[in-house]
Amino acid sequence: MSSDATTSSEAGTQATTVPGDLAEASRRLLEESFNEGKLELADQLISPEAVNHDPAEPARLRGLRGPDVFKQTVTMYRAAFPDVRVTVDDVIASGDKVVLRWHSEGTHSGELEGLAPTGARGSVSGISIDQWKDGKVIETWSEWDNLGLARQLGAAPPEGSVGEKLGFALQRVMARWMRKKNQT
Repeated sequence: MSSDATTSSEAGTQATTVPGDLAEASRRLLEESFNEGKLELADQLISPEAVNHDPAEPARLRGLRGPDVFKQTVTMYRAAFPDVRVTVDDVIASGDKVVLRWHSEGTHSGELEGLAPTGARGSVSGISIDQWKDGKVIETWSEWDNLGLARQLGAAPPEGSVGEKLGFALQRVMARWMRKKNQT
């Protein structure tokens, strides 16, 4: 399997089946949608049947397919972090897949899935993989540091804190209860 590694400045500008072009299309979709609110790119570049795999995806979005899940995700984060900035750091394209290593940052000024605005500046890094067919994304996998973001927003206790230690103790109690429950 051959691969073409590119960075955002080296890739082409048209979304076709050429790996370099797909790399540029994936980069544009991520950066321009989040940074500039260009949600129309989702309709242009994501198949109506596309499947999104993101373990941090809110339950209300898990049943959606195609551009809608992407547009609602972007809208959710742009509302919570109005100054959000996503930057693609590395792009690797091979065959019909494009891997993006990215980071984002912004100020938590709006509600995020029930979390009240904190005014905290948050930053995360992640990796997304887009699979393309006929010039459209048909499947996406994403992994990003959602625990790190939760800690930055006060939704999870800081590492090494009393809150974290209490959380571990509570988890041990729950684990014992679950083991007993599952043995019957």
